[in-house]
Amino acid sequence: MSLLDPAERSSRGVTTCAAVTGSAPAGPRTLLEESWRDFVYAEIWSRPELDRRARYLISIAGAASSSGPVDALDGYVHGALSSGEIALGELREAALHIAVYAGWQRGAELDAAVTRAADRLGLEPVQLDPIRASPWDADERIATGIAEFDKVMTFPGPPPVVPYFEVGIDGFVFAEMWCRPGLDQRSRRWLTLVGVCDSAAETPIASHIHAAMASGNCRSDELHEFVLQYAVHAGWPKASVVQGAVFAMAKKVADGRPFNG
Repeated sequence: MSLLDPAERSSRGVTTCAAVTGSAPAGPRTLLEESWRDFVYAEIWSRPELDRRARYLISIAGAASSSGPVDALDGYVHGALSSGEIALGELREAALHIAVYAGWQRGAELDAAVTRAADRLGLEPVQLDPIRASPWDADERIATGIAEFDKVMTFPGPPPVVPYFEVGIDGFVFAEMWCRPGLDQRSRRWLTLVGVCDSAAETPIASHIHAAMASGNCRSDELHEFVLQYAVHAGWPKASVVQGAVFAMAKKVADGRPFNG
Protein backbone atom coordinates (compact mmCIF):
# COMPACT_ATOMS: atom_id res chain seq x y z
CA MET A 1 0.00 0.00 0.00
CA SER A 2 1.40 3.39 -0.95
CA LEU A 3 1.50 6.28 1.49
CA LEU A 4 -1.94 7.83 1.68
CA ASP A 5 -2.99 11.41 1.85
CA PRO A 6 -4.86 11.77 5.18
CA ALA A 7 -8.10 12.71 3.42
CA GLU A 8 -7.76 9.74 1.05
CA ARG A 9 -7.07 7.41 3.96
CA SER A 10 -10.13 8.63 5.85
CA SER A 11 -12.28 8.21 2.76
CA ARG A 12 -11.01 4.66 2.31
CA GLY A 13 -11.76 3.95 5.95
CA VAL A 14 -15.36 5.15 5.64
CA THR A 15 -15.93 3.13 2.48
CA THR A 16 -14.37 -0.03 3.89
CA CYS A 17 -16.18 0.25 7.22
CA ALA A 18 -19.51 0.63 5.42
CA ALA A 19 -18.77 -2.44 3.29
CA VAL A 20 -17.64 -4.52 6.28
CA THR A 21 -20.37 -3.63 8.78
CA GLY A 22 -23.22 -2.80 6.42
CA SER A 23 -23.55 0.79 7.63
CA ALA A 24 -21.50 3.95 7.20
CA PRO A 25 -19.72 5.13 10.35
CA ALA A 26 -20.56 8.41 12.00
CA GLY A 27 -17.87 11.07 12.04
CA PRO A 28 -15.31 10.30 14.75
CA ARG A 29 -15.67 12.21 18.02
CA THR A 30 -12.48 10.93 19.63
CA LEU A 31 -8.96 9.97 18.67
CA LEU A 32 -9.78 6.29 19.24
CA GLU A 33 -12.76 6.43 16.89
CA GLU A 34 -10.58 8.13 14.30
CA SER A 35 -8.05 5.29 14.56
CA TRP A 36 -10.76 2.72 13.80
CA ARG A 37 -11.56 4.56 10.58
CA ASP A 38 -8.05 5.59 9.50
CA PHE A 39 -6.09 2.53 10.54
CA VAL A 40 -8.23 -0.53 11.30
CA TYR A 41 -10.54 -0.13 8.30
CA ALA A 42 -8.44 1.98 5.95
CA GLU A 43 -5.17 0.07 6.34
CA ILE A 44 -5.98 -3.42 7.65
CA TRP A 45 -9.40 -4.43 6.37
CA SER A 46 -8.61 -3.04 2.93
CA ARG A 47 -5.53 -5.24 2.48
CA PRO A 48 -5.96 -7.85 -0.29
CA GLU A 49 -3.58 -10.40 1.23
CA LEU A 50 -6.38 -12.18 3.11
CA ASP A 51 -9.91 -12.82 1.87
CA ARG A 52 -12.76 -10.96 3.55
CA ARG A 53 -14.45 -14.13 4.84
CA ALA A 54 -11.30 -14.97 6.78
CA ARG A 55 -11.07 -11.44 8.16
CA TYR A 56 -14.69 -11.65 9.32
CA LEU A 57 -14.07 -14.92 11.12
CA ILE A 58 -10.92 -13.66 12.82
CA SER A 59 -12.54 -10.40 13.88
CA ILE A 60 -15.80 -12.00 15.00
CA ALA A 61 -13.88 -14.48 17.14
CA GLY A 62 -11.63 -11.71 18.44
CA ALA A 63 -14.51 -9.40 19.31
CA ALA A 64 -16.50 -12.19 20.98
CA SER A 65 -13.48 -13.27 23.02
CA SER A 66 -12.33 -9.83 24.15
CA SER A 67 -15.43 -8.72 26.11
CA GLY A 68 -15.22 -5.39 24.30
CA PRO A 69 -18.05 -3.07 23.22
CA VAL A 70 -20.95 -5.11 21.88
CA ASP A 71 -21.39 -2.82 18.90
CA ALA A 72 -18.08 -4.00 17.41
CA LEU A 73 -19.19 -7.62 17.44
CA ASP A 74 -22.66 -6.70 16.22
CA GLY A 75 -21.20 -4.74 13.31
CA TYR A 76 -19.05 -7.63 12.13
CA VAL A 77 -21.89 -10.16 12.42
CA HIS A 78 -24.37 -7.89 10.65
CA GLY A 79 -21.88 -7.21 7.88
CA ALA A 80 -21.00 -10.87 7.43
CA LEU A 81 -24.67 -11.83 7.11
CA SER A 82 -25.83 -8.90 4.99
CA SER A 83 -22.92 -9.28 2.57
CA GLY A 84 -23.45 -13.01 2.21
CA GLU A 85 -19.84 -13.76 3.17
CA ILE A 86 -20.99 -16.03 6.01
CA ALA A 87 -24.37 -17.75 6.27
CA LEU A 88 -26.57 -17.77 9.36
CA GLY A 89 -26.08 -21.49 9.94
CA GLU A 90 -22.31 -21.08 9.68
CA LEU A 91 -22.36 -18.40 12.37
CA ARG A 92 -24.36 -20.68 14.66
CA GLU A 93 -21.65 -23.30 14.11
CA ALA A 94 -19.02 -20.63 14.80
CA ALA A 95 -20.61 -19.85 18.17
CA LEU A 96 -20.23 -23.50 19.20
CA HIS A 97 -16.65 -23.58 17.93
CA ILE A 98 -15.73 -20.43 19.85
CA ALA A 99 -17.33 -21.90 22.97
CA VAL A 100 -14.82 -24.75 22.85
CA TYR A 101 -11.72 -22.61 22.30
CA ALA A 102 -12.64 -19.49 24.27
CA GLY A 103 -15.24 -20.77 26.75
CA TRP A 104 -18.99 -21.22 26.62
CA GLN A 105 -19.58 -17.69 27.90
CA ARG A 106 -17.75 -16.27 24.87
CA GLY A 107 -19.68 -18.57 22.56
CA ALA A 108 -22.86 -17.22 24.12
CA GLU A 109 -21.75 -13.67 23.32
CA LEU A 110 -21.52 -14.55 19.64
CA ASP A 111 -24.73 -16.58 19.64
CA ALA A 112 -26.62 -13.58 21.06
CA ALA A 113 -25.05 -11.24 18.49
CA VAL A 114 -26.08 -13.59 15.68
CA THR A 115 -29.65 -13.58 16.98
CA ARG A 116 -29.72 -9.78 17.11
CA ALA A 117 -28.37 -9.46 13.57
CA ALA A 118 -30.71 -12.14 12.18
CA ASP A 119 -33.71 -10.40 13.76
CA ARG A 120 -32.59 -7.04 12.40
CA LEU A 121 -32.24 -8.49 8.89
CA GLY A 122 -35.47 -10.45 9.10
CA LEU A 123 -33.80 -13.81 8.54
CA GLU A 124 -35.67 -17.02 9.21
CA PRO A 125 -34.12 -19.39 11.79
CA VAL A 126 -32.05 -22.21 10.32
CA GLN A 127 -32.46 -25.87 11.17
CA LEU A 128 -29.11 -27.32 12.18
CA ASP A 129 -28.13 -30.93 12.61
CA PRO A 130 -28.12 -31.98 16.29
CA ILE A 131 -24.75 -32.50 17.89
CA ARG A 132 -25.51 -36.23 17.86
CA ALA A 133 -28.69 -37.79 16.54
CA SER A 134 -28.10 -41.45 17.44
CA PRO A 135 -26.52 -43.26 20.41
CA TRP A 136 -22.76 -43.53 20.56
CA ASP A 137 -20.83 -46.68 21.24
CA ALA A 138 -18.20 -45.48 23.72
CA ASP A 139 -15.29 -47.14 21.95
CA GLU A 140 -16.48 -45.89 18.54
CA ARG A 141 -16.76 -42.35 19.86
CA ILE A 142 -13.20 -42.34 21.18
CA ALA A 143 -11.86 -43.94 17.99
CA THR A 144 -13.68 -41.34 15.89
CA GLY A 145 -12.25 -38.51 17.97
CA ILE A 146 -8.69 -39.80 17.80
CA ALA A 147 -8.92 -40.26 14.03
CA GLU A 148 -10.33 -36.75 13.54
CA PHE A 149 -7.61 -35.30 15.76
CA ASP A 150 -4.98 -36.99 13.61
CA LYS A 151 -6.55 -35.52 10.46
CA VAL A 152 -7.02 -31.99 11.81
CA MET A 153 -3.76 -31.66 13.74
CA THR A 154 -1.56 -33.82 11.42
CA PHE A 155 0.00 -35.65 14.37
CA PRO A 156 -1.31 -38.37 16.72
CA GLY A 157 -4.01 -37.44 19.20
CA PRO A 158 -3.93 -37.97 22.97
CA PRO A 159 -4.99 -41.33 24.41
CA PRO A 160 -8.11 -41.19 26.61
CA VAL A 161 -6.25 -41.60 29.90
CA VAL A 162 -7.79 -38.65 31.79
CA PRO A 163 -11.26 -37.02 31.64
CA TYR A 164 -9.95 -33.95 29.76
CA PHE A 165 -8.68 -36.14 26.92
CA GLU A 166 -11.45 -38.76 26.97
CA VAL A 167 -14.57 -36.64 27.48
CA GLY A 168 -13.28 -33.29 26.23
CA ILE A 169 -10.71 -33.59 23.44
CA ASP A 170 -11.49 -37.03 21.99
CA GLY A 171 -15.15 -37.37 22.88
CA PHE A 172 -16.54 -33.94 22.09
CA VAL A 173 -14.09 -31.54 20.42
CA PHE A 174 -12.93 -33.91 17.69
CA ALA A 175 -15.52 -36.72 17.62
CA GLU A 176 -18.48 -34.33 17.52
CA MET A 177 -17.57 -30.71 16.83
CA TRP A 178 -14.75 -30.76 14.26
CA CYS A 179 -16.66 -33.44 12.33
CA ARG A 180 -19.71 -31.25 11.83
CA PRO A 181 -20.31 -30.36 8.16
CA GLY A 182 -21.93 -26.98 8.81
CA LEU A 183 -18.63 -25.09 8.72
CA ASP A 184 -15.63 -25.87 6.52
CA GLN A 185 -12.28 -26.78 8.02
CA ARG A 186 -10.48 -23.64 6.82
CA SER A 187 -13.07 -21.48 8.58
CA ARG A 188 -12.71 -23.51 11.75
CA ARG A 189 -8.96 -22.88 11.60
CA TRP A 190 -9.37 -19.10 11.92
CA LEU A 191 -11.75 -19.43 14.86
CA THR A 192 -9.44 -21.92 16.56
CA LEU A 193 -6.36 -19.78 16.04
CA VAL A 194 -7.97 -16.82 17.78
CA GLY A 195 -8.94 -19.01 20.72
CA VAL A 196 -5.55 -20.66 21.18
CA CYS A 197 -3.67 -17.40 20.64
CA ASP A 198 -5.82 -15.70 23.29
CA SER A 199 -4.91 -18.51 25.68
CA ALA A 200 -1.23 -17.48 25.50
CA ALA A 201 -0.44 -21.21 25.85
CA GLU A 202 2.76 -21.91 23.92
CA THR A 203 2.10 -25.48 22.78
CA PRO A 204 -1.48 -25.00 21.52
CA ILE A 205 -0.44 -21.85 19.65
CA ALA A 206 2.47 -23.55 17.92
CA SER A 207 0.65 -26.84 17.22
CA HIS A 208 -2.41 -25.19 15.68
CA ILE A 209 -0.35 -22.80 13.58
CA HIS A 210 1.69 -25.74 12.32
CA ALA A 211 -1.46 -27.78 11.63
CA ALA A 212 -3.10 -24.90 9.74
CA MET A 213 -0.22 -24.97 7.25
CA ALA A 214 0.59 -28.69 7.26
CA SER A 215 -3.04 -29.53 6.49
CA GLY A 216 -3.09 -27.16 3.52
CA ASN A 217 -5.88 -25.06 5.02
CA CYS A 218 -3.77 -21.90 5.29
CA ARG A 219 -0.60 -20.59 3.64
CA SER A 220 2.24 -19.04 5.60
CA ASP A 221 1.62 -15.60 4.06
CA GLU A 222 -2.01 -15.80 5.16
CA LEU A 223 -0.94 -16.59 8.71
CA HIS A 224 1.38 -13.57 8.73
CA GLU A 225 -1.66 -11.53 7.69
CA PHE A 226 -3.71 -13.24 10.40
CA VAL A 227 -1.35 -11.85 13.02
CA LEU A 228 -2.07 -8.27 11.94
CA GLN A 229 -5.84 -8.82 11.91
CA TYR A 230 -5.69 -10.62 15.25
CA ALA A 231 -3.70 -7.78 16.83
CA VAL A 232 -6.64 -5.39 16.48
CA HIS A 233 -8.61 -7.27 19.14
CA ALA A 234 -5.85 -8.92 21.17
CA GLY A 235 -3.28 -6.11 21.20
CA TRP A 236 0.25 -5.95 19.87
CA PRO A 237 2.01 -7.75 22.79
CA LYS A 238 -0.05 -10.94 22.33
CA ALA A 239 0.26 -10.69 18.57
CA SER A 240 4.04 -10.44 18.81
CA VAL A 241 4.15 -13.86 20.48
CA VAL A 242 1.94 -15.28 17.73
CA GLN A 243 4.15 -13.71 15.06
CA GLY A 244 7.16 -15.50 16.45
CA ALA A 245 5.28 -18.81 16.37
CA VAL A 246 4.28 -18.24 12.74
CA PHE A 247 7.91 -17.65 11.77
CA ALA A 248 9.04 -20.81 13.58
CA MET A 249 6.24 -23.09 12.37
CA ALA A 250 6.40 -21.82 8.77
CA LYS A 251 10.07 -22.82 8.65
CA LYS A 252 9.30 -26.22 10.14
CA VAL A 253 6.52 -26.90 7.61
CA ALA A 254 8.70 -25.66 4.74
CA ASP A 255 11.40 -28.09 5.86
CA GLY A 256 8.86 -30.93 5.86
CA ARG A 257 9.15 -31.52 9.59
CA PRO A 258 6.20 -32.65 11.75
CA PHE A 259 5.15 -30.53 14.70
CA ASN A 260 7.11 -32.62 17.20
CA GLY A 261 10.01 -33.19 14.80
